[in-house]
Amino acid sequence: LQDAFSTVGVHNPVDLPQIVVIGSQSSGKSSVLENIVGRDFLPRGSGIVTRRPLVLQLINRTPTAPAAPANDDQGKSETRLYGRPSPDKQEPEEWGEFLHQPGVKYTDFNLIREEIVRDTELKTGKNAGISPLPINLRIYSPNVLTLTLVDLPGLTKVPVGDQPKDIEKQIRDMLVKYITKPNAIILAVTAANTDLANSDGLRLARDVDPEGARTIGVLTKIDLMDTGTDVVDILAGRVIPLRLGYVPVVNRGQRDIENKKSITRSLEGERSFFENHSAYKSKAQYCGTPYLARKLNMILMHHIRNTLPEIKAKIQAALVKYQAELASLGDMMGDGAAGQANIVLNIITEFCAEFRTIIDGSSADLTSFELSGGARVSFVFHELFSSGVKSLDPFDQIKDPDIRTILYNSSGSSPALFVGTTAFEVIIKQQIKRLEDPSLRCVTIVFDELVRILTQLLSKQLFKRFPQLKDRFYQVVVNFLRTQLNPTNKLVQDLISMEACYINTAHPDFLNGHKAMAVINERVNQAKNPPPVDSKGRNSLAALPPSLEPEPTNNGFFGSFFQAKKKKATIMEPPPAVLKASTALSEREQIETEVIKLLISSYFNIVKRTIIDTVPKAIMLNLVNKAKEELQRELLQELYKADVLNELLKESEFTQNRRKECKKMIEALQKADEIVSSDAQKHIKFMKLAIDQAKLSIPVPSGYCVGAILAQQEIAGEGADETSTFKVVTTGYSRELPGNTHAEECCLSKLNSTVLAEMTSPSPMRQREWIMYSTMEPCSRRLSGNRPCCERLIESGIRRVYVGVREPDHFVQDVVGVESMVKHGIEVVHIPGFEKECLEPNRHILG
Repeated sequence: LQDAFSTVGVHNPVDLPQIVVIGSQSSGKSSVLENIVGRDFLPRGSGIVTRRPLVLQLINRTPTAPAAPANDDQGKSETRLYGRPSPDKQEPEEWGEFLHQPGVKYTDFNLIREEIVRDTELKTGKNAGISPLPINLRIYSPNVLTLTLVDLPGLTKVPVGDQPKDIEKQIRDMLVKYITKPNAIILAVTAANTDLANSDGLRLARDVDPEGARTIGVLTKIDLMDTGTDVVDILAGRVIPLRLGYVPVVNRGQRDIENKKSITRSLEGERSFFENHSAYKSKAQYCGTPYLARKLNMILMHHIRNTLPEIKAKIQAALVKYQAELASLGDMMGDGAAGQANIVLNIITEFCAEFRTIIDGSSADLTSFELSGGARVSFVFHELFSSGVKSLDPFDQIKDPDIRTILYNSSGSSPALFVGTTAFEVIIKQQIKRLEDPSLRCVTIVFDELVRILTQLLSKQLFKRFPQLKDRFYQVVVNFLRTQLNPTNKLVQDLISMEACYINTAHPDFLNGHKAMAVINERVNQAKNPPPVDSKGRNSLAALPPSLEPEPTNNGFFGSFFQAKKKKATIMEPPPAVLKASTALSEREQIETEVIKLLISSYFNIVKRTIIDTVPKAIMLNLVNKAKEELQRELLQELYKADVLNELLKESEFTQNRRKECKKMIEALQKADEIVSSDAQKHIKFMKLAIDQAKLSIPVPSGYCVGAILAQQEIAGEGADETSTFKVVTTGYSRELPGNTHAEECCLSKLNSTVLAEMTSPSPMRQREWIMYSTMEPCSRRLSGNRPCCERLIESGIRRVYVGVREPDHFVQDVVGVESMVKHGIEVVHIPGFEKECLEPNRHILG
């Protein structure tokens, strides 16, 4: 899976299991990694040497045969070799590759060390700072097991030299980021000659993995411990227990490194140390770097298989996501003018159709979250505009004294005998003109809403793909809407002017002058002759408003304009330059003013209702409907031109790059999905073969009918192109061989001594694995007294067992076959979906 993504050069969207190496400075992390690889390639020195995460991918490859003579034209080779090539220029046995230098093979591991230092200093400088940017290194070798390890900076306490003051926090945060992931196996390296309780690596691992379920401990510097001390109690889990246990190793010391002691000699010395040490010789096969490599390989392999369903689900989800994104990005553009014209025509047609559906409310993308499209235009008409017009009060700008003044001015030089029509028309026309501003404002708001719909449509992926087309769309549509603003505003202004130019006092809803006078007279009479007071001191009729209460009578027609002290009759002064009413209204003025106000209110309400009804119609006619009906013609006229098609359909650089990325990611995900699916299909295939074997069993009342398949897996070599191959080695079914034999027992009995010797070999470099498929959980106890199948499998060297169903408790209670095998390091996997088929041959017992 790592190869599936790295070969196409994309980041891995799936959190795959990997081994993360943590520990204190100088705890021996680098030496452990170099021993696993078998080569010197990591930087050395004092202080913080590892200053960036090193993602180390070890890939086991089979030794290559001599290659054909290379092409003399070396300049055309896409692969560069850094190091000393072999004389016959054949493929090197071991090499390293950096992700930041694709195609460059390092056969000299000293150059790998130099490149790590160079790239580290490139990102962090030459001081002792750190960087979270990882270095990706892949090492191909026939001498390694396939592993993925992440080497992280060592934990430190006190900044030294020019290190940042918060260096401890920086390193801790980096380590926590890696080991917090549930799919990370934590390799905690601790020096054995220090107190394990003070181990920084174990303490940090316990913070994120308190149960120790995914932490494995490595004890270094075993050879430097004081005489008479050992780590036997730690290995037995009696100090700080870890579910994955501890592995002691012996690394090269600083003097060994300075003396150029080879890792091969170091590994031989390590093996000799454990085999000859009194405390470890009984368990030497569980000590040392080769066992650590084998154990890490097994743990990582088991962890990957356990997380395989989750990985498969994530791969499929990511695949659907990127396929949908690629579809939205569209295919690459062709060069044909006809094809380009067809694309532009389709875009214009789809845009205009969607523009209309959004306004009409028939869009397929209706949302319950907020109002949108035509619903917002309706809100403008029936809420904003309607409320704004209704809130206009005709008397908030013109007061009673102003009305009185207009009444006097409209009567001219002759005092009026009745309420003047002229004064009414002057005032009502002024109020009608006030309706023009909110009406024009309504036009502007609807225009903004149409532009909002345009922006919404242009935010789609299609227009992100063609930025020039998007800009031209916006310009054309906005310009078209602006050209419709003038006729719309003119029509709205004409509606207001129409209402103001002719005051229809014969309107059936209008309160005419006679009715108005009668209403006012009735109010005045009630004020002069109050109704009788009831027993509670209240009038039987409602009180009049204060504006209609009687005022002291002023003599003369213009008496209310003058309140000066009475002068002698013989003295007469000219009127002031500006005459304004400054006193309370007389009774007559009060009556005339109230009549005028009543008439104005009546007629202004009629006009407001008319405007609330007609202005939205005018806007819909000249702006909204025009856009719905004529926008497509305008777009075709402006954009459907042969001379601008190339410019309009020029894709953005982001779209081109993103399409390439999506294609690469889809290719990687499809390859990964194929890998995962093929692995699952292999197991299903072999389980079906085991079920066929179970059907061959002769039913007896004293035993189950079980089938088993022993398969051999060739471990994959180098690269993602070489997949593991499975083949059936032996088959077996219950009572196939003489005696009360079980299916798994029959499979193992058919093997020859050579195969058995290879199966039980502890060599970490063996190229084959053996897998048992059984329709039922291997027995942990037999009533016949024969040896249980679990014990046979544990001794055989088989590391994986797939079962179709757990053993029923019909014959034996407390079945612990799975638990027993897991305890001894065998991975047991249940293949779901076959329970019914696996139990079918046993109907004679189970019913």
